[in-house]
Amino acid sequence: MSIEKAPNFLEDIIAEDVRLGKNDGRVLTRFPPEPNGYLHLGHATSICLNFGLGQKFNGQTNLRFDDTNPVTEDTEYVESIQRDIQWLGFQWGNLFYASDYFEQMYAFAVTLIKKGLAYVEDCSAEEIAAMKGTPTEPGKASPSRNRSVEENLELFEAMRAGKFKEGEKTLRAKIDLASPNMHLRDPLMYRIKFAHHHRTGDKWCIYPMYDFAHGQSDSIEQITHSICTLEFEVHKPLYNWFIEQLGIFPSQQYEFARRNINYTVMSKRKLMQLVNEGHVNGWDDPRMPTISGIRRRGYTAASIRHFCELTGISRRENVIDVSLLEYCIREELNKTATRRMAVINPVKLIIDNYEEGKVEMLTGENNPEVEGGGGTREIPFSRELWIEREDFMEEPPKKFFRLGPGLTVRLKHAYIIKCESFVKNEAGEVSEIHCTYFPESRSGQDTSGIQVKGTMHFVSALHALPVQVNLYDRLFKVENPSAEEGDFKSYINEQSLTVVQNAYVEPALRDADPEEKFQFIRLGYFCFDQDSKRDQMIFNRTVTLKDTWAKEAGK
Repeated sequence: MSIEKAPNFLEDIIAEDVRLGKNDGRVLTRFPPEPNGYLHLGHATSICLNFGLGQKFNGQTNLRFDDTNPVTEDTEYVESIQRDIQWLGFQWGNLFYASDYFEQMYAFAVTLIKKGLAYVEDCSAEEIAAMKGTPTEPGKASPSRNRSVEENLELFEAMRAGKFKEGEKTLRAKIDLASPNMHLRDPLMYRIKFAHHHRTGDKWCIYPMYDFAHGQSDSIEQITHSICTLEFEVHKPLYNWFIEQLGIFPSQQYEFARRNINYTVMSKRKLMQLVNEGHVNGWDDPRMPTISGIRRRGYTAASIRHFCELTGISRRENVIDVSLLEYCIREELNKTATRRMAVINPVKLIIDNYEEGKVEMLTGENNPEVEGGGGTREIPFSRELWIEREDFMEEPPKKFFRLGPGLTVRLKHAYIIKCESFVKNEAGEVSEIHCTYFPESRSGQDTSGIQVKGTMHFVSALHALPVQVNLYDRLFKVENPSAEEGDFKSYINEQSLTVVQNAYVEPALRDADPEEKFQFIRLGYFCFDQDSKRDQMIFNRTVTLKDTWAKEAGK
């Protein structure tokens, strides 16, 4: 299966700008996250887009934290964002904060006041909203709108000095109360917040609004292509108005449609709810669509970059099927993941005619997709083995090519065995399966002439390592939980995590590298969890071998 790269209209725009010599052919993009949470897959699209365009056109990308709301921001988020960007394989040209420009933004605001284009507002947020009008009715002027320049300068300086309470005063731009674009109806520029800022401490008690801070920060850095999601298209006239009135570097804004993914939520507010209410185990829970979560689940940076490339960039919003994301990681891990054998629902298999105490060391390839098999490892084989419970049936139907009374099957890398009998415990469950093996049927040396249609994996009971396996699945059981009636959290998939405590793996996994990815043969792709210890190993399922959801949905 091969999926082609989707088009990217922004590449065409920038290529034309470079051809025409705009900004002397220079390309400088930026990624401006607010440090109020962990980045998710939607941010990954923006990261890959901005940094990718910078690289493609021999330019750079700035990382700028939009830290204009001290109430919700924290250095924890700043550090996690930097980690995520670097893990995705990108490096910023410069690291900036909007707070670096607080003094300059204040000066810009004073300039607009002096030009009669900004005024200090006495009305409350509710009163301002009531005076804004509707898309078909013009807004009404506030009594504050006709203040003199001198009075506005004095009041704005008093705001900065902390002489007013929160909500008592704001600074508004004076534009057009009759504009059909509601964002041009005297938008807020500054509000008062007495909150400790993670960088500036208590130096400031007034903070610029996003619409004022964003464009001016772009201009100060001389960003050539300011790329944001489509909901900011209606903000563009205001973005341009501030730049034009201040006479500063004319950064240009371009918009693309955000990418939503089914069976999850991409709202930072909703993700925060999942974390704070204990529905998941933190921001890096492997079920979360956060970059730290999918990394912990075993997704690679290359698979995320490939996913972002395949989804492309457009002007039309749509929902991406999470199966495409799973396709990207399967395609990579099939080529790169180390093969190992594990049993996650074990039942004991005893080979009655195999000598007690005897141990053979078999040879298995680490990855048959790599030329030469990616090296080999030794696999111990003994009289007692663990096999998957689902690989045995008491009364197997036709075309059941695994184990049942009288049936023969090959044990991978080992021998052909025949089931002779089985034993049940007091609960009526099969507790032991008894088989015989054919000594002349060893893999690579088979002279038995016996033909079998099935191959099963196993782990030698004598050498098996007990491990915990976390079987992760999609967090929600409906495609669009946010669009369903009621609380989105009521659609959480109760089967999104199954913890298996009594799984067994082959001893070659004893020295597993924390960053190494594995295919547990016939079971799926797995990774070593960060909470693992050498005497208490935990493996997370990244993805199943096949798209089981598509099968269940009849797709």
